[in-house]
Amino acid sequence: MLNWIGIAAINMAIAVALGAFGAHGLTNIASTQQLEWWHTATLYLFVHGLGLLLVGLLIRLKYATQTTAWLLQIGILIFAGSLYAMTLGAPLWFGAITPIGGVLMIAGWLWLALSAFKLNNSAMK
Repeated sequence: MLNWIGIAAINMAIAVALGAFGAHGLTNIASTQQLEWWHTATLYLFVHGLGLLLVGLLIRLKYATQTTAWLLQIGILIFAGSLYAMTLGAPLWFGAITPIGGVLMIAGWLWLALSAFKLNNSAMK
């Protein structure tokens, strides 16, 4: 079993580093649109990194499954990664894969919801 708490902590460290880089290293070389992409990627990395931390704790407590964590992590990589890549000069068609990451993150949260409802229903029996 993966250590999702550790992976979440790495995500958060990367988010801080990339946020600082965006605020200090890109302002003179990136367009306004590119800086908005960077900001959006960093925001989602932060938020979902924190969410993954919670999911890691829930997995340890047996209230969630690794499926939730995998969906979130892959979603983070695709969503934020494609926005970071476009900011750094990747072709704009990378924007076409960004929503795939968003859908995976949504699926991760819905999987957690279903797991919670299933757990609640089994506890009531």
